[in-house]
Amino acid sequence: MAVVNLTEARIRDLALGSGIWRDEQVKGLMVICHATTKSYAVQGDVRRNGRHVRTVRVKIDRVDRIGLREARRRAKELMSIIQSGVDPTARPHESGITLSQALEKHLGEKPLRAATETSYRYNVDHYLARWKNKAIADLSRVEVRDFYEGLRRKSGQTTATCVMRTLRAVINTAMRIDETLVANPVTSIRIPNPPHRQVEAIDLAEWWAKTETLSPIRRDLHRAFLLTGARRTSLLTVRREDVNIGNGTILFRHMKVGGQMLFPMGRRLTAIIEARMEDDRPLNSPWLWCSPTSRSGRVEEPKEGRKDLPSPHEYRHLARTMFIAAGVPYAESALLLGQKLPGASGGYVHAEHLVEHLRPMVQALEDKILAARPRLLPAPTMKLLEHAA
Repeated sequence: MAVVNLTEARIRDLALGSGIWRDEQVKGLMVICHATTKSYAVQGDVRRNGRHVRTVRVKIDRVDRIGLREARRRAKELMSIIQSGVDPTARPHESGITLSQALEKHLGEKPLRAATETSYRYNVDHYLARWKNKAIADLSRVEVRDFYEGLRRKSGQTTATCVMRTLRAVINTAMRIDETLVANPVTSIRIPNPPHRQVEAIDLAEWWAKTETLSPIRRDLHRAFLLTGARRTSLLTVRREDVNIGNGTILFRHMKVGGQMLFPMGRRLTAIIEARMEDDRPLNSPWLWCSPTSRSGRVEEPKEGRKDLPSPHEYRHLARTMFIAAGVPYAESALLLGQKLPGASGGYVHAEHLVEHLRPMVQALEDKILAARPRLLPAPTMKLLEHAA
């Protein structure tokens, strides 16, 4: 490593591949002759509290791009930084909170259903894995938009929408924590709203006849969905211990809005459930809707596609409509469907304190549905319904 008084002419004469040539005038400045190019660089020792930390070398530019005077000026600036104990080659730390950290903060802010938390983690670990340890501040709108378009082509609109909603929610949480985040890059994407569910009206007499062709447990399950308007998981996860035939109530432990719900059964539903529990007693299952062939021991999928019967959520739409047709007020029908009443006063209404008040409303729904049943049902079914009435 030769030390010379660098000049423009001398630099031009340096042979390619000849190595490093230090400048006599500016400490740390050097010309590096590579195999095909020549470049200016500066090298110095970073010291802190009199202790040598490291020796760093910083490239300034190629000699054919800047002159010697400019190279010396930049070298002096860089040496001043190095001698102050700062390493100009150190990569800046990623600014702010990472996606993985924001996810944990988001999941810890409020209690979520196990399925919801699983969905969030899966979306981040599976689809957003490339960004897990990346600072959210470093995510650009263009980057997010390109990712969304690629995911939509590869996995479909439904998956892309779900993943981007997860990303949007997690970043919103990060923005409340990290004040340096001023915008959510997901807002640059127009995420479509889910299509409005169209539920066709059903012929109740025909529906009664179709359910009669099912196995006894699935027949009773479909009828229970319509007679309660309960959500899919709420009804399927009922245990035998959650049913009180004497009080005519059924406890829904799994509610979308949180907590539990004590549902008052009408006379017909009580009779159906009582007969179901008696028939299934030899199976010794803890579940109301037991299924010995299922991994969980209970019915998992209640939809009967080939029978052209409603899905559980469609039953909720139908039950809501029939509550109105039966003259049930809005507030009572909403409570029976496990929904929160709007407004501040809605938080003061507790359905579990209104079980007996709501029972006539359930009975009105049952009467409306049972009034349409065919009179030619098999004798055992007719006898059961007439006994319940």
